[in-house]
Amino acid sequence: MNRKEIVVISKYLRTAPTSKVKNFLSLLIEKKLMMTRKSNKKDKYKVKTVTEAKTVAKNYLKSLDLEKVTEFGLPEVDDRYHIWRVPVLRKDKGTTEKLGEIVVDAETTLVSEKKTTSKEVLESRLLGRQTGKKKRRTKVEPPKISSLRNTVGFGDSEELLSETPNESVDLVFTSPPYFNARPEYAEYLSYEEYLLKMRKIIHQAHRVLNEGRFFVLNVSPVLIRRASRSEASKRIAVPFDFHQLFIQEGFEFIDDIHWVKPEGAGWATGRGRRFSADRNPLQYKPVPVTEYVLVYRKKTDKLIDWHIRKHPDQKIIEESKVEDGYEVTNLWKIHPAYSKKHPAIFPLELAEKVIKYYSFKNDVVLDPFAGIGTTGKAAVKNDRRFVLFEREEDYMKEIKKNIKSWFKAEMPKINWLNMANPFNEETAAK
Repeated sequence: MNRKEIVVISKYLRTAPTSKVKNFLSLLIEKKLMMTRKSNKKDKYKVKTVTEAKTVAKNYLKSLDLEKVTEFGLPEVDDRYHIWRVPVLRKDKGTTEKLGEIVVDAETTLVSEKKTTSKEVLESRLLGRQTGKKKRRTKVEPPKISSLRNTVGFGDSEELLSETPNESVDLVFTSPPYFNARPEYAEYLSYEEYLLKMRKIIHQAHRVLNEGRFFVLNVSPVLIRRASRSEASKRIAVPFDFHQLFIQEGFEFIDDIHWVKPEGAGWATGRGRRFSADRNPLQYKPVPVTEYVLVYRKKTDKLIDWHIRKHPDQKIIEESKVEDGYEVTNLWKIHPAYSKKHPAIFPLELAEKVIKYYSFKNDVVLDPFAGIGTTGKAAVKNDRRFVLFEREEDYMKEIKKNIKSWFKAEMPKINWLNMANPFNEETAAK
């Protein structure tokens, strides 16, 4: 507001009726509150600068193989929707032709693919084709067969996923790290930060997952123990928050399976002991003996039957049929597994069931939180390929130590990411 405007408003307030003054002041206060709210929202932005917006956009174009033929205009922040709009330009000297834009969520750093110009449109404009005309009927392609070989990657799974080719994985099965439930996992400043990290993994998994294929998640509520006797412990409903993340990232919910453990398995949590002793109402807490196995499918207009009828190798379809003795209901009774090397492994039997029910032989199974490699072992046992990402060095040592024993015959070539091939070192030592 400039000086002249202030003088005019001051004169108006001195002569105007009381009711009008009140209305004017109310509007002024409301406007100020809106500006404050916007300012508070901006404080939570994870993408705060033009450079950061360009970096996210560049990584996105890299995943589309378009970064070498495009460049960016000046990104602008839209604080109404809390997004950055990054113009994509043709990379030619003497031209500023706009091809489209990349929309980045300022709060999460994720690219909003619904609002972003599609790869097809960008490519059409680069080639000078007209868009918006009637689409020709295109030939329906059969399901893709991935060319990925068995892979073990050491490092942050978000970064490793960003380097994984589009639609190169046929099934994702994993159990995410607990939110600060044990000291070795206490790395997130807040539960919101933990969920954001998990959303980024799901976002990348959606890109690398083949059309209409499955993401299966083993997860359970987490108990946060009380810090003192004057405080109560808290149980966080993690599975329900994960459900929202999957829906936001373009998956559809398929099933909730319950992994049921023996009755004695839950007493280690300490829940139910107080009630067992005192039997007072309000203190009742059941002993948890189940975990969720949530099944999601990457959204597609193709029916599951399409994957079966149109698969290029019908012999594999026949060989992949599930044998008698399969789980008929969504209650799977499986004994838990224990390991001195990892505090929270899932049993091999659980991984095997998921792999048999939600993939074909020769498919690629990804575990972005591989731990000591149970998913990889189950994949090999059932004639599937694996992609395992793990950032903990001790767990990676276990994978290296045991991986040869997963194969009945000679171990095939494995793609080792961010580390030397340990078996080359072994040969050199001999």
